[in-house]
Amino acid sequence: MLELSPSTYFARKRRPKSARRLRDEQLMPVMEEIHAESDGAYGARRITRALRRKGVDVARCTVERLMDELGREGVIRG
Repeated sequence: MLELSPSTYFARKRRPKSARRLRDEQLMPVMEEIHAESDGAYGARRITRALRRKGVDVARCTVERLMDELGREGVIRG
């Protein structure tokens, strides 16, 4: 089904989470909070700015990737 050997599957399952994944898990709740406070209006640029105002150094591409993973998007006007 998975098209990989059992040893590969279990090796991956035992491996600890990467530094990127750990940071993503810290950022996601904060991003969701900011998105909810804006009533879903904020997109990646504004969420990035809001995070930086809170003292979190984050790149916009990271925010875009996490928003896509969370299924969130800002309001599109025009």
